Amino acid sequence: MATLSYSEALLRRPGPLAAEKVVNLSRTSGFRDIGDQLEREGVVDNAWAFVAGVMLRQARQDLKAGEYLFPRGASLNDVIGIIVTGKSVLHQITVPEGLTSEQTVARLLENDVLTGPIREIPREGSLLPETYRFNRGITREQIVQRMAADQRRVVAEIWAKRAPNLPLHSPEDLVTLASIVEKETGKPAERARVAAVFLNRLSRRMKLQSDPTIIYGLVGGKGALGRPIYRSDIERPTAYNTYVIDGLPPGPIANPGRAALEAAANPADTRDLYFVADGTGGHAFAETLEEHNRNVARWREIERQQNGQAAPPAAAPAPTQRPTLPPRSRN
Repeated sequence: MATLSYSEALLRRPGPLAAEKVVNLSRTSGFRDIGDQLEREGVVDNAWAFVAGVMLRQARQDLKAGEYLFPRGASLNDVIGIIVTGKSVLHQITVPEGLTSEQTVARLLENDVLTGPIREIPREGSLLPETYRFNRGITREQIVQRMAADQRRVVAEIWAKRAPNLPLHSPEDLVTLASIVEKETGKPAERARVAAVFLNRLSRRMKLQSDPTIIYGLVGGKGALGRPIYRSDIERPTAYNTYVIDGLPPGPIANPGRAALEAAANPADTRDLYFVADGTGGHAFAETLEEHNRNVARWREIERQQNGQAAPPAAAPAPTQRPTLPPRSRN
């Protein structure tokens, strides 16, 4: 009885760690090897004490491989308990909204905790941007599969709760429109109104005239044009250029997030047909071309002042009927 009490006291005595520490325990390690590693890492004073503690707790078959965080002063009892529970350290990777699938794959490949290759670039718009948590050893392909499964689930949920009478014929149309909304504005409060502009134009059979679709038509999944959009770009026919084609492009131009999908499915109740940058990072919206022209003139004056240019000697020609976008959408 005295021996048992002494053993329990040893198990509960504070260990040598002066600060918390993460240790990765291999799947191929036996419990004696684990003890040796924990001693080398300074988690326990003595490997044999760990082995004896495991035997005393009859936990030999319950030890699990993984990456574990051991707190400062963790006792043998604490250390064994952490390994038995199998609650490994969780890492995370954040994939921002609006990246193309090619850009998303590049981000996953940059992460040195994930393992393995990615077989192929997923279909555009098929991944849900989000923060994903994972244990060390998870493959990049598994993260891609999780992103795709989450996207299918979220799109199905949002499509089922969409507003009535939208000029969208399928969940695929929803994702395509949401991808355009995602690239048009970074302001959460504007998403539903930007979506309304494009849905109103679709209903009126007006061309969408969205700058990000020009860029995607030129560079595809690379995402960035690297220069301003030229007049020749606006007039250049591509399958995605909504200055040239009617209706939606043939597919998404990025991976939209949940908020953009919800905005496309439940747009603001407005008759707006135009928008232009307002100089604050947001947009000025308009129902008529006349009102839009005034907003464009104000934006041009803001640009002129920002660039330190003198006022033009005469009024500029009327702008085209496109929903002019902020500079960030042009590169």
